[in-house]
Amino acid sequence: MPRINLLPWRAEQRKERQKNFAVASIAAVLLGALIMLLVNIYLQGRIDYQKARNQRLEQEIARLDNQIKEIRDLRLRKERLLARMAAIDDLQRARPEAVYLFDQLVAVMPEGVYLTEFTQNGRNLLFRGVAESSTRVSALMRNIAGSPYLGNPVLEVVQSGQEQRGETQPAIGRRAQFALAAQQLSTTDEGGE
Repeated sequence: MPRINLLPWRAEQRKERQKNFAVASIAAVLLGALIMLLVNIYLQGRIDYQKARNQRLEQEIARLDNQIKEIRDLRLRKERLLARMAAIDDLQRARPEAVYLFDQLVAVMPEGVYLTEFTQNGRNLLFRGVAESSTRVSALMRNIAGSPYLGNPVLEVVQSGQEQRGETQPAIGRRAQFALAAQQLSTTDEGGE
């Protein structure tokens, strides 16, 4: 005889499936939450690590910026010191030039020429004086052109006239008043620098 089972097995099977589904759903949700938590912890750790690296880089950049500023300050100081050294060196080299200039003034001055005024502005020289004749002024210009320390003579003014001693005395002779420009040549130019 066949056995017929009249128990509500399908209902029990459905309840069992629903129960397994609920347990599996809760497990999946818990597993998903756990995975999300682990991923969040991992990502937060990476973010914190990157923030620490960024902060360290910012500190190093600030330190390097300070060093760059110090280097710029040192370069500026170096340039100032080099400029001072160059000025001192120029002064040292130019020291004997006044002696050479006065020595050359005596050497180039021909007989019969007298200076009444001598002016120096940098390397430019201006001679004013009286000569017995304009040929003596020409001789002065030739002597200046041939000098190793003076050069580029340019005659600005020559006025010829008679020099008077006084109202009661007769004229002495012809005199030429002159203004002559020249340039002082550097002694270091002659030294081969």
